[in-house]
Amino acid sequence: MKIKSAFSRIADAFSTPTREQAENSYLERSISLADLERRQNEIARGKFRNF
Repeated sequence: MKIKSAFSRIADAFSTPTREQAENSYLERSISLADLERRQNEIARGKFRNF
């Protein structure tokens, strides 16, 4: 089982993030409440729609 989990971790490291992960990462990098709200509005308008 440890080999499988090691392969899973390696695969996760090379996989592309999901849309949700990309959105969360983008929101986590906000520097203020106003910045967070602006980023939330961008996402609501479709910033990651084609991700």
